[in-house]
Amino acid sequence: MRVAIIGSGGIGRGYAAYLTTHGHQPMLWSPSGAAMADFAGAAPLSVTGKIERELPLAVAQTCAEAVAGADAVIVAVQANGFRRICDTLALHLEEGQAVIFSAHCSFAALYLHRLLKQRGLELPIAAWATTALTARKTGPRSVHISGIRQRLDVAALPARHGAAALALCQTLFGDRFQLREDMLAIMLSNLNPPAHMANMLGNLTRAERGEDWPNYGSITPGVGRIIEALDGERLALAQSFGLGVRSVQEHYALSFGVQPGPVAEMAAAVYRSRPELAGPKTLDTRFITEDVPFGLVPLVLLGAICGLPMPVHQAGIALFDAIMARDFDAENDLLPTLGLAGLSPAELHEALRAGQ
Repeated sequence: MRVAIIGSGGIGRGYAAYLTTHGHQPMLWSPSGAAMADFAGAAPLSVTGKIERELPLAVAQTCAEAVAGADAVIVAVQANGFRRICDTLALHLEEGQAVIFSAHCSFAALYLHRLLKQRGLELPIAAWATTALTARKTGPRSVHISGIRQRLDVAALPARHGAAALALCQTLFGDRFQLREDMLAIMLSNLNPPAHMANMLGNLTRAERGEDWPNYGSITPGVGRIIEALDGERLALAQSFGLGVRSVQEHYALSFGVQPGPVAEMAAAVYRSRPELAGPKTLDTRFITEDVPFGLVPLVLLGAICGLPMPVHQAGIALFDAIMARDFDAENDLLPTLGLAGLSPAELHEALRAGQ
């Protein structure tokens, strides 16, 4: 398959490497233009970790070039860029194509669906609760793939495209996907924002001072209990919408193959097997600037829709507003365009399943 990958960070490069080694034809497009400079002169991509080789890499100059003739488009940028990317993609997508959000948050799929609807176009839009692999950019022309997930949840918008979305994901990345009811199940299955928030709170000064610290190795019992408290609110929220989602312990077990137990003990087991996973060395990190406005703020909105208090989530948002001297509610540029606040839980389900 021909696959356009939007984003040239660690995840985008990791997908390009994985897809190439499995017989597909990926083309990378960097909205910032960085990929064109990094891979000038047809320089290969050097891959280490779960894949060890140098690979040719096709790089597009424009979004239109990347999308033209592609069977699928994978959006692999930070959520802060979702709206701008959707605005651009909506101009170039055509009948017969499909889109995958890796990973989805803040109703981005609904935003793109509505833009396409204005053109009289309906495409299958698949959303994952997390990325299919873990990877980091290690240099201008390199990437390290540290893990490939065993199981991922996927949902489609509109939901009637679920079978097609599942088949596409399996064709590209293998039999590792479980189809969920709708995008709300995916929204409530993204474990990164609460885990990142708790870990950044517990290691705030280490990040602010630029110190080295291990991501999973710094999830102490206290940090683990914050994660568990956030998880309790998320699970209650899912239940109020009639959905069953994995707990943080189940997520760790499936993602890293560690034994279930208290979060701190599971994180310690991850650290022993993957000590190279480091925490951010700055407060200007996606752990805060992406995950707070686009991961946590939408969950508080969902709590308001179903009348469920989210005190730990709200406290975390308020603390990071103070720490960063920013208004993270206001930094989410997707929610104000969607008009979801006045919906009932049933109406929200219907909007996400039917693509309204």
